[in-house]
Amino acid sequence: MFSSQLSPDQRERAISQLTGEKFDVLVIGGGVTGVGAALDAASRGLTVALIESQDIASGTSSRSSKLIHGGLRYLEQYDFKLVREALHERELMVSSLSPHLVKPVGFLFPLTEKFKERTYVGAGLALYDALRGFQRALPWHKHIGQKQINEIAPSLRPDLIMGAIKYFDAQVDDARHTMSIARTAARHGAVIATRVSAESLLREGKRVVGVKAKDLVTGKTINISATATVMCAGIWSDELHAKFDLVPGYGVTMSKGVHIVLPGSAIKSNAGIILKTPVSVLFLIPWADKWIVGTTDTPYTGDRAEPFASREDVQYILDQANRVLTPKLDATEIIGVYAGLRPLVANNKNSATTKLSREHTVDRPAAGFVSVAGGKYTTYRIMAKDAIDRAVIELRELTPESVTEKLPLVGADGYFALVQQIERLSQASGLDALTITHLLNRYGSLISEVLELIEENPKLAAKVDEDLLYIKAEIHYAASHEGARTVDDVISRRTRIAFEARDHGVHLADEIAAIIAPVLSWSVKERKASVQAYEDLVDRELEALDQLLESNESVNS
Repeated sequence: MFSSQLSPDQRERAISQLTGEKFDVLVIGGGVTGVGAALDAASRGLTVALIESQDIASGTSSRSSKLIHGGLRYLEQYDFKLVREALHERELMVSSLSPHLVKPVGFLFPLTEKFKERTYVGAGLALYDALRGFQRALPWHKHIGQKQINEIAPSLRPDLIMGAIKYFDAQVDDARHTMSIARTAARHGAVIATRVSAESLLREGKRVVGVKAKDLVTGKTINISATATVMCAGIWSDELHAKFDLVPGYGVTMSKGVHIVLPGSAIKSNAGIILKTPVSVLFLIPWADKWIVGTTDTPYTGDRAEPFASREDVQYILDQANRVLTPKLDATEIIGVYAGLRPLVANNKNSATTKLSREHTVDRPAAGFVSVAGGKYTTYRIMAKDAIDRAVIELRELTPESVTEKLPLVGADGYFALVQQIERLSQASGLDALTITHLLNRYGSLISEVLELIEENPKLAAKVDEDLLYIKAEIHYAASHEGARTVDDVISRRTRIAFEARDHGVHLADEIAAIIAPVLSWSVKERKASVQAYEDLVDRELEALDQLLESNESVNS
């Protein structure tokens, strides 16, 4: 009955539906919690709409550490409930909800002395494993001696590292995962429209009955009627509360997390590495043939829309990693840098409307209006469920319970069987087995839709760039099926070319624009403008990195 396809035609229909229907639930915000809330509500049989002022996952949800994990550091705070909850979600994603997107990854916890540290860390990881319960999609931790360390991770300093403990968590392409949740919500009837900004609330007396919004593509005003409005705005929560003239039960402060991307040759290790730092932890994460290293955790008060890494951010990451690595990482090796903002929630003590949990907060500052903020990527489903549980009270009728714990995302169905058929798919499509594996791990069973594009136009089977695995069909598919409307959407979120290519994909921008232009019915002027907008964005992001490189050159000269 419903389709998961987010195409230009779908957006036009969505805009029409937003103005012509009354919804049970309207969700503001297209990050992982927002699309999770839309899916939760739609899968309960409710009529649902979601609006996002920019692109799906355009903020925090595309700029994380790409990890699905329980949060080892919370064990030291004795927050066992939170860790157990996160580990349960991790197991669900790896085994049933999104196994095509969420993959196990091994980490080494290096030890600098033989006995006391090993006992302490080993006990913590034993508890970490035990808290996940009876579902065990990932292996148990194991102790490793110095000789094995030298074989597994030659880059760890042999004069400092006495051994390690290997444990497992999981990793994900966060932007792709968020998009898959959005498409699953659409598959269950949610009406989704990006580039639609909530301008003000519609009220009947003191009750919120919807939103006055603006279509940023056409400039037209839209009145969207809904019995319950749910705001999942993350770092934008304070600004929107003020804009809507609401007094919330919490405030949001921002913390900046920066990551650097390095070539695979920069670190010799067959596993990821986690390091305890003076303020938090640092992850060295394998990412295909590259490494992602981060993160920072610093207060931020700048531009929410474009958080950039500073020289100090990048230097901090290098300094912390270089404590244990040999040879040391050098700034000149850095391929890319990205920065994200965490929404940290502080609850107002005098608020009677706030339901407090350790990681996220659900609030009802007005009748008909619910907001949620805080949390971590791994527990998005719990946050979404809690928000909708509160929102359905506004409907004043019996509503089914959440079913998202047993609802696989689009692409998950049949994935494990398809993995057994890689050679067969390769022969049938003409694509090599490595490319088929790449596609399966991005689209799961939706690979058939990508392969159909190649059948229609065999030229789309070609790689976008010889140094990357992406093929041209994926670029087309981003615009025809995944709601991409700009070059930036494709390079930064539908693919991860923005931080995987050495020049952030600028050399590919023209070709990518040429592929998506017919799908989006662009004029020559619109095509050039989208390329220019991406180039301008990259110029701004490179400024901090250039400063760092110049600083290093002056020191070395």
